[in-house]
Amino acid sequence: MAQDYSARHLQVLEGLEAVRKRPGMYIGSTDSRGLMHCLWEIIDNSVDEALGGFGDRIEVLLLADGSVEVRDNGRGIPVDAEPRTGLPGVEVVFTKLHAGGKFGGGSYTASGGLHGVGASVVNALSARLDVEVDRGGKTYAMSFRRGEPGIFTDQGEKSPDASFRPFEKSSELRVVGKVRKGVSGSRVRYWADPQIFLTSAQFAYDELVSRARQTAFLVPGLTMVIRDERRLPGTPGEDGSHEEVFAYDGGITEFAEFLAPDPAVTDTWRLQGSGRFTETVPVLDDQGHMNPTEVERECEVDVALRWGQGYETTMRSFVNIIATPKGGTHQAGFEAALLKVFRRQLEVNARRLKVGNDKVDKDDVLAGMTAVVTVRLAEPQFEGQTKEVLGTSAVRQIMSRVVEKELSARLTSAKKADKAQAALLLEKVVAEMKSRISARQHKETQRRKNALESSSLPAKLADCRTTDTARSELFIVEGDSALGTAKLARSSDYQALLPIRGKILNVQKASVSDMLHNAECASIIQVIGAGSGRSFDLDLARYGKVIIMTDADVDGAHIRTLLLTLFFRYMRPLVDAGRVYAAMPPLHRLEVTGGRGKGQGGSKKEYLYTYTEAEMRRTVAALERKGRSVKQPMQRYKGLGEMDADQLAETTMDPRHRTLRRVTLADAARAEEVFELLMGSNVAPRKDFIVDSAGELERDRIDA
Repeated sequence: MAQDYSARHLQVLEGLEAVRKRPGMYIGSTDSRGLMHCLWEIIDNSVDEALGGFGDRIEVLLLADGSVEVRDNGRGIPVDAEPRTGLPGVEVVFTKLHAGGKFGGGSYTASGGLHGVGASVVNALSARLDVEVDRGGKTYAMSFRRGEPGIFTDQGEKSPDASFRPFEKSSELRVVGKVRKGVSGSRVRYWADPQIFLTSAQFAYDELVSRARQTAFLVPGLTMVIRDERRLPGTPGEDGSHEEVFAYDGGITEFAEFLAPDPAVTDTWRLQGSGRFTETVPVLDDQGHMNPTEVERECEVDVALRWGQGYETTMRSFVNIIATPKGGTHQAGFEAALLKVFRRQLEVNARRLKVGNDKVDKDDVLAGMTAVVTVRLAEPQFEGQTKEVLGTSAVRQIMSRVVEKELSARLTSAKKADKAQAALLLEKVVAEMKSRISARQHKETQRRKNALESSSLPAKLADCRTTDTARSELFIVEGDSALGTAKLARSSDYQALLPIRGKILNVQKASVSDMLHNAECASIIQVIGAGSGRSFDLDLARYGKVIIMTDADVDGAHIRTLLLTLFFRYMRPLVDAGRVYAAMPPLHRLEVTGGRGKGQGGSKKEYLYTYTEAEMRRTVAALERKGRSVKQPMQRYKGLGEMDADQLAETTMDPRHRTLRRVTLADAARAEEVFELLMGSNVAPRKDFIVDSAGELERDRIDA
């Protein structure tokens, strides 16, 4: 490569040279898809005339020599001189980029063409293009070769290989015939340039027919004629000329009925209305300058929809007959209005329909619906060159307002037919809602079952039988000895047990990798089943309560702190939701004797449980004042394993008698500080805490 780089290395592509140099920028590709795009550009110009009410017939001819011709009976392309260039209007349209009548000049109130490049791009990519215009009692003609105007010398049968003489001094718009007064229209015939398009590229007949049918639905009164004279194998016209005609006076009502895949629950309802909005747009003045101007726009809304007995949703949305397969503001406003109307109607009819407290979702409303959503407005704003998404924000509110008003009127109509259909429709929506909720519950049950049967669950887990997550409880038990007693004390219907071996890893200091490799931490995360860290999903948790059950001593408190550190750091939503608890097993069992009772021999044996040394002393003193005594030596539990199963059930596990302490995060910042102080890697603050707190230590509480 040359080392120097200056202005002489720059190229300025004039006119249509840029289109031929980079065709993909304008038509997407140079295969069959790009070839069809060129055809749509010519057809859409004719459709825009029909959309404005200036024509009612369009013919598309696929000819045997590889050319295609589009005919219409619109106003005809202007033939007079354009003031700024001095060129005939026909030449301006087919040779100048960004030139046309769709930039707000008043020729079209709503159109599919927006950028003024369609016809000129097709001309640039054609080996030959001939245009004829009927206007003012005359027929005008002009020809182009690869975008350059001139004259082909052939007579009779036309060919792109004929001798061509370009215009040298000035262009000439030839008059080649006469027509009756009042007759107008345009005819464009072109041959795609083999220098641009792949040899395998060809016009897709099925796609052309589908688009023609769709256009005829969207423009009532328009007749679309498709004729194939190519005789290609595998096409309907392989045995001879084949013609199809499409005309639908019913418009999008017929379109919705054509698209509907299932038997009807309602008739096809037509929702129509309009709204006005203002936007600031640049407008070209007489001097050719662009000035920002506030313009008032009108947006016309026209929706056809019906519900069927099926479950599939078929929705097509359009802006000025441009298909918007990816939606946009008009479709968003339509769906929002649907959901709002149905939620309101279900609230009113909640008792009759037995809705309960459940909320209807968008998918419930859309199930079985077929809808054609159209809007018409001048100069719509699209997101991107492909025009697949409407971006004009004001359309959303207008669409929503029209649909809400018209659909509410339908659903609350006093007419017998409308009333019966509205009742059936509301019942269908409620049935969809209940089916969705039932399917979700089944999915949760199946997920729990799959997790239960999964080999990834620890073998030491003693799971419960219930599939009701809200009712189930997981006890994290300290040691295998306590597990044995807890198995006898639990209700296996809804109480699960997971033993852990001693003190788990201090996750406040450890890395995430070390935590996941720790057997005890991994077991807890697997059993709860909701993930950890950022991926933690509370809805996936397999248990409604997670209860930490450790011994009532210093070691038990330490283990409980380690477990809470794990939940705080990696499963915090579980703590936020108030689903983590600490069991409170008793420290002493007092056998009380003395006094009169209803037992045999007049004596009554009674057992009391206390949870701290101070509580034990207060209880003994209170009993002595009443003349009762405590059998010595009193039983002091050094661990859960020392308790009998009935004692553990009564004091710690049976919901009717137990006491649980819910772990909360009233002050998350303070909790973070405490966890960091007690379990973090910074030793100095912890040492200061221990020294400062030493004076409050009760020696009797230390196990020795």
